[in-house]
Amino acid sequence: MATFASENVFKGILTSLPKPGGGEYGRFYSLPALNDPRIENQDPLSKPDMPSGVGATLAPREKRLPYSISILLESAIRNCDNFKVTQKDVENIIDWENTSENQTEIPFMPARVLLQDATGVPVLVDLASMRDAVKKLGGDPNKISPLIPGELVIDHSVQVDVARSEDAVQANIEFEFQRNKERFGFLKWGSSAFDNVLVVPPGSGIVHQVNLEYLGRVVFNTGGILYPDSVVGTDSHTPMIDGLGIAGWGVGGIEAEAAMLGQPMSMILPCVVGFKLFGKLNDGVTATDLVLTVTQMLRKHGVVGKFIEFYGEGVGELSLPDRATIANMCPEYGATMAFFPVDDVTLEYLRLTGRCEETVSMIKSYLYANRLFNDYKEVHHERVYTSYLQLDLVDIEPCVSGPKRPHDRVRLKDMKADWHACLHNKVGFKGYEISKGEKDKVVKFSFQGHPIDLKHGSVVIAAITSCTNTSNPSVMLGAGLVAKKACELGLEVKPWIKTSLAPGSRVVTEYFIQSGLQKYLNKLGFHTVGYGCTTCIGNSGELDKSVASAISENDIIAASVLSGNRNFEGRVHPLTRANYLASPPLVVAYALAGTVDIDFYEEPIGKGKNGINVYLKDIWPSNEEVLETRQAYVLPEMFKSIYEAITKGNPMWDKLSVPSSTLYSWDPNSTYIHEPPYFKNMTMEQPGLRKIKDCYCLLMFGDGITTDHISPPGSIHKDSPAAKYLIEHGVDHKDFNSYGSRRGNDQVMVRGTFANIRLTNKLLNGEVGPKTVHIPTGEKLTVYDAAMRYKEANQDTIILAGADYGTGSSRDWAAKGPLLLGVKAVIAKSFERIHRSNLVGMGIVPLCFKPGDDAETLQLTGHERFTVDLPENINDIEPSQNVNVATDTGKYFTCKLCLDTKVELAYIDHGGILPYVIRNLIKR
Repeated sequence: MATFASENVFKGILTSLPKPGGGEYGRFYSLPALNDPRIENQDPLSKPDMPSGVGATLAPREKRLPYSISILLESAIRNCDNFKVTQKDVENIIDWENTSENQTEIPFMPARVLLQDATGVPVLVDLASMRDAVKKLGGDPNKISPLIPGELVIDHSVQVDVARSEDAVQANIEFEFQRNKERFGFLKWGSSAFDNVLVVPPGSGIVHQVNLEYLGRVVFNTGGILYPDSVVGTDSHTPMIDGLGIAGWGVGGIEAEAAMLGQPMSMILPCVVGFKLFGKLNDGVTATDLVLTVTQMLRKHGVVGKFIEFYGEGVGELSLPDRATIANMCPEYGATMAFFPVDDVTLEYLRLTGRCEETVSMIKSYLYANRLFNDYKEVHHERVYTSYLQLDLVDIEPCVSGPKRPHDRVRLKDMKADWHACLHNKVGFKGYEISKGEKDKVVKFSFQGHPIDLKHGSVVIAAITSCTNTSNPSVMLGAGLVAKKACELGLEVKPWIKTSLAPGSRVVTEYFIQSGLQKYLNKLGFHTVGYGCTTCIGNSGELDKSVASAISENDIIAASVLSGNRNFEGRVHPLTRANYLASPPLVVAYALAGTVDIDFYEEPIGKGKNGINVYLKDIWPSNEEVLETRQAYVLPEMFKSIYEAITKGNPMWDKLSVPSSTLYSWDPNSTYIHEPPYFKNMTMEQPGLRKIKDCYCLLMFGDGITTDHISPPGSIHKDSPAAKYLIEHGVDHKDFNSYGSRRGNDQVMVRGTFANIRLTNKLLNGEVGPKTVHIPTGEKLTVYDAAMRYKEANQDTIILAGADYGTGSSRDWAAKGPLLLGVKAVIAKSFERIHRSNLVGMGIVPLCFKPGDDAETLQLTGHERFTVDLPENINDIEPSQNVNVATDTGKYFTCKLCLDTKVELAYIDHGGILPYVIRNLIKR
């Protein structure tokens, strides 16, 4: 491996780490041995051989590098071979305070890559297809195999179609295997066909929580070399691991593939926001309330593409799961990473989750010796940050976020007034524009003999769903205690509300059962339905037909309340137009109330035994109650027993029969796994920059277009092009499955691109739906049909968009789909970080309007034809340079070319990152 190349120019600072009882843990690249005041001074005072020009001539200073930047520095030093990583790269990172202001490019080589199954399948499809391409080009196909340690494909897909059922878990798992046998078989094939791939079988847990509780190492020991754990993952919530002091963030599947194949990740040295916490949370306030407040603050501050590093005495007051809850929502406030340096709280969590004492001792010894351990008992050198925020934890109040965005926080005491304002406001993120005469509309009907009054704000989905909160025993046990108190007082959840519980791992079920709280959750309808992505990603299952009809036929703004992290319009369920994020205890409370149109401080949740009014305060547990329950029932033995068997699979997984060949045998009739067209007719000659000339506008958007709009993750609509394709291939509607499950088939996914039913395309003058105007004819067509019409006529297309284009999950098909539709460029006011990278990775050129400009101010109608003035020779282009755009109507405007690095220019020159990797592997 190149990771520990003998020619490393920093070999002189390799230092032995002794064990307390004699012997050594191994050797490590010592940051103190650099003797650089920007890090820490040498201790002891020996001076090892150093590369010239590093550290020796600098004046002392009091402030040190952020911990998170020190992680990048250690990786660069350890991998410095003056080829992939150069001595100049190391110096740029050491001089972070100055170089971070200059868009400085650095390489980063993570310790591991983490794949969830929804992204793992298309990644393995691409790798299998790349092997075929390499063979056709005369190279060795086995070179296409992961090269770095710890590649992980986590399979956790669960479609929740069973609610209020004691056997919901088993029924869902059996249903998943029935639907996805081919997909699971492909994953199992990949675990043996490719080196260094571990597959965690279905039903084990959600990727983030398994990573936190089991996979995260904090410190690696590989071949006697110690180094910090770091991870990039194909799910945008990979930063949850930052709460454990492991540097991790989300990347696109395309970028992950390159990292797996030994390519350094090229990134801009980030700014770091120092976020100081002090004080302590009040009684009754949850980690969810904290994270929703932090999300709002950081969105307002502006942290896209930045690292966040938390510090201050308040951090020591937060449990590790509380920290992980904050880090998990990193994509919702737009940062790359939200880092909590390792301290004694981290070590206690490692012990709790079953890591052995010797491992914990090694971790502390290494981090302490390398100045990466944060000991609150010691006097600290101040860390220098790009900007600063602070928050007194005592100021946090109970809250929710919604109804359409995770950073639209609403204090619980203001919720009723805010809901009424949303009904009245103009259509937007905080408005539905309901007339006064319609605000109090009531729809009456019968559900299984029960009379229903359905109103605006009626809750029809209440989900304690995986991801943000289910790693956190305090809020989970809080939900169980709310359920217990509610049952004891005689409260019930209305039977037409679809309730569900999807823990992030089986450990949660274990402590719910041992504490006796699961039976109360079951009684209220919160049965465990599976372990994985559920309601938060749109896997809500269908509502009862009577409820669905009442909502759609009467234009009712129904509500969902969930403990996840995403509530974009159309994501949770097509029929819930109002979606609120809340803590697990509040999810139970809203399910009991049956409406979001309630003031929990003044109005009763319902009537209990003997008709007595029951208020939220009557069922809300104290922090002391939650702590006592957690200490009694969340135990290390649970984690050990659950995770000892995690890789052993289950009977259904073990029965899957897969071929042993290293090349995959593509089935042309498969609707799940299909060889993609990216490498057809590929040659060793790079194509160069493709002309962006006389392009039509395929779609024209405003602000806030998410990856959910571009590549929907949920169900396949019966009238969509994807549905038509599946029917033509003999698939019944009941077997359509979801877009997420069919991500290994480009024929389905390209037809699902821009298929979100809530898509608002300005070419349609405000009409909502997955359609567009075919400019040459003026016909209104589905986006797919219009794109194919353009492609048949050899006419390229672009997309016009507003701010924050591509926010949301790091979905590679949000870039792959537009490429296959014929999109050559996207011109937007701004891009979400991962999506911009994915566009570049697929060879689509991202362009930003200049500040103050957008389609509206430039009076663009979208009916023009667009030409981007790019030089033909890639060597004549600089990252982030200005380029001119002209239209056939005589308009000219300037955009910024959103290619951040020379490496990204090379990707565009090769037609994408995957062809770039293939050509470079064959040339070796």
